[in-house]
Amino acid sequence: MATTTRLCIAFSLMSIASLILGGCNDGADSAATAAAPSSTSASTTLSISGNPAQFVEIGSSYEFHPIVSNAAAAALTFSIQNKPSWATFDPASGTLSGTPAPANAGTSASILISVSDGGVTSALPAFSIDVVQSATAGTASLSWLSPPANSSGTLEVEGYHIYFGNSAANLTHVVDVESPNATSFVINNLPAGTWYFGIASYNAEKVESSLSAIVSSAI
Repeated sequence: MATTTRLCIAFSLMSIASLILGGCNDGADSAATAAAPSSTSASTTLSISGNPAQFVEIGSSYEFHPIVSNAAAAALTFSIQNKPSWATFDPASGTLSGTPAPANAGTSASILISVSDGGVTSALPAFSIDVVQSATAGTASLSWLSPPANSSGTLEVEGYHIYFGNSAANLTHVVDVESPNATSFVINNLPAGTWYFGIASYNAEKVESSLSAIVSSAI
């Protein structure tokens, strides 16, 4: 049976290069703060973005198509590292798709999709895809408060990275929320178990803040 959990993460301090965040949870215990996985720096020209689903049920179709901006050439070449064995990848469009079988249950980790316009290469942050059994998924509804403006009265935040996983010390999944005005995000199809969540903001140069306190909940 699917379950839903709601968690809140609140910013407590902001500086230009780094943000300190505080965490709160409506009943779930907070765990010790873990270091955020490093994110891939994006080019100031060519950029690639998108939020690939990080879970797929056995027998269900999966498809992710990245978005490319500011390309200097019409012809783009996509590449992938650590492609799941059950998926296919189109180097012309960057589309990753496939339908996993029962034998594919488990995690494909450190998937890295990049794009080149012949002069500049840009890559998404590495991500994982978990192949899970059906009818075991739950939902985590995350929310946070926007950080305050800095001393100059401007808001440096360009977006947020939500890190999550089955261990507070090993947040293996990441979602890129590409909006400075975002204050919530829903993560669907989480397999049953205890999940840990943290959030970091980033600025236009992709400099990332400190990770928030980790919150956890059973799905």
